[in-house]
Amino acid sequence: MSQPVFFAVETGGTKIVWRVEDAAGAVLDQGRFATGAPEAAVEALIAATGDRAVSGLGVASFGPLVVDPASQDRGLMLATPKPGWTGFNLAKTLAERLNTPFVVDTDVNAAAVAEARLGAGRGARAVAYVTVGSGIGGGLCVDGQTLKGALHPEIGHLFVQRLSGDAQVSACPFHADCVEGLAAGPAVQVRLAGRRLEEVDAVRAVVTDYLGQMIAGLVFAWAPDRIVMGGGVMSTSGLIAEVEAAARRWVNGYGAALVMGEGGYLVAAERGHAGLDGAMLMARESIQGF
Repeated sequence: MSQPVFFAVETGGTKIVWRVEDAAGAVLDQGRFATGAPEAAVEALIAATGDRAVSGLGVASFGPLVVDPASQDRGLMLATPKPGWTGFNLAKTLAERLNTPFVVDTDVNAAAVAEARLGAGRGARAVAYVTVGSGIGGGLCVDGQTLKGALHPEIGHLFVQRLSGDAQVSACPFHADCVEGLAAGPAVQVRLAGRRLEEVDAVRAVVTDYLGQMIAGLVFAWAPDRIVMGGGVMSTSGLIAEVEAAARRWVNGYGAALVMGEGGYLVAAERGHAGLDGAMLMARESIQGF
């Protein structure tokens, strides 16, 4: 019989990625496939283990889902526009099929753990991870543990003050003035109308301001030692520094500005697959709990 392995899974709106590692941390196999029906995802993931004995499973998932470790429903997907996923529990189903303990958390919480332990957040006690791409999400890792309450953080739906003259319809079907609806990838693409963010200063200024408002909100609410930024929108050259400057303007010298230091408070993510890296950390700690 083959040696026991650890299995990490990260689910996203468009793709699911996975990795199998041995006890020493060597990658034995990894891959990805398009996010389709959850039942099909289960069968593909079971096949990915290659009949190996799985010692621990970590699942970093898109939300909204139940993440309370004490809940009988942990891992249960709540109302989501992703067809077939509402009411499905991928993590629990996989764990039962593989006969292994599991830990489940949001993809952004998992990414916060990975960046805190292995990436740009090393040395900081409280690390927030924020991704700005097709959506906006954020997680918080404090002393190795992620923020989980009755649900989990949904920072993309924090409301922002619209700039004067900005009449663009929100891309969020739920909120007219949330940061995701006004400054995530889909909203940015509408504003750009086929152009690049580097080419349109007016659009860049609007996006920077809204993201700065969101970051200021996190400074006030969470007071993290460091904020790690990821996602496609944030890969735009110079944007992280501009968003930090906007956040400082919104904080406006209030006491919470102390946590921001003199500069470099917002940093680029170092882990190319932070969510999956976090899922693997969870898999390795699943036996004792996470």
